[in-house]
Amino acid sequence: MHEWQVSIQGIIDWIEGNIENNPTLLTMSREVGYSPHYCSVLFHRICGVTLKRYLAARRLCYAAVALRDTTERILDIALRFGFSSQEALTRAFVKEFGCTPAAYRTNPKPIALSVRKVVLSPNKNLFGGIKMNTVKEANVRFEYIPAHKYVGIWETRATNYGEFWEYHNCDEVCGIIESMRHTALEVVGCHQAGWFTENGVRSYFYGLGVPADYTGQIPEGFAVRDIPASTYLVFFHPPFDYLADNVEVMQKVETLAWNFNPKESSQWWINDGYTWDENAPCYQRHFPEVLGYEVLRPVRKGK
Repeated sequence: MHEWQVSIQGIIDWIEGNIENNPTLLTMSREVGYSPHYCSVLFHRICGVTLKRYLAARRLCYAAVALRDTTERILDIALRFGFSSQEALTRAFVKEFGCTPAAYRTNPKPIALSVRKVVLSPNKNLFGGIKMNTVKEANVRFEYIPAHKYVGIWETRATNYGEFWEYHNCDEVCGIIESMRHTALEVVGCHQAGWFTENGVRSYFYGLGVPADYTGQIPEGFAVRDIPASTYLVFFHPPFDYLADNVEVMQKVETLAWNFNPKESSQWWINDGYTWDENAPCYQRHFPEVLGYEVLRPVRKGK
């Protein structure tokens, strides 16, 4: 099974790098060394969608982003991403998103874009159990985040990432968020999830941060909340090998974050009058090979 996942992930990565070159099943099958038929069957089994459908959805995703972020002619976008004509792109776009490419360019509303599949699990080791130990101890620092808004799904039935997706369609939710990436803040961007507390109970949310003056559309099922300016204690681990070390790194950071007491810290710059602030949410940043893993808990001065 693991060998299959590696092969399919290779196909997925290859598609992303060749989306403008009209990739075919035959070309992709040569990349992984399987016959076209076996490659197609394997992709469907691992990803839960046919290769043809996945490729078509990714082409539409790239076309939508080009419509939103560039002034390129619609015809040129259509041809660049494998559609035979502007009319072919329009038919596919209307069927998938309920509006024409021209209408979307004028009003880029939230839509459920197709997201790149990831089929490799961090619990699996690519190197047959031989693991280089790159895990360090979690650390802590301060960070200030200005006032903003957060557009997301506030799920009171979930306390973590895994539980959240038991109640929501991952592909659909992530696709909608991707379509709003151009509105996101840099400091609280797309897919930056976290925890909120209501009636003393900690629950999980997922979405994106937007500027404090955001007045755009809110997708169905999402809600927008005003987030006050806050100082955060950031519990973090530097970049690491996702496949080999993800579980251990997350455990280290979260154990430190949820058991930390500012008043008892040995670091004077933390225990100098800081307490937890329940008026702002806790954020989660998970970008293993680029940023690492971080849990942000808001604090304030005073009792």
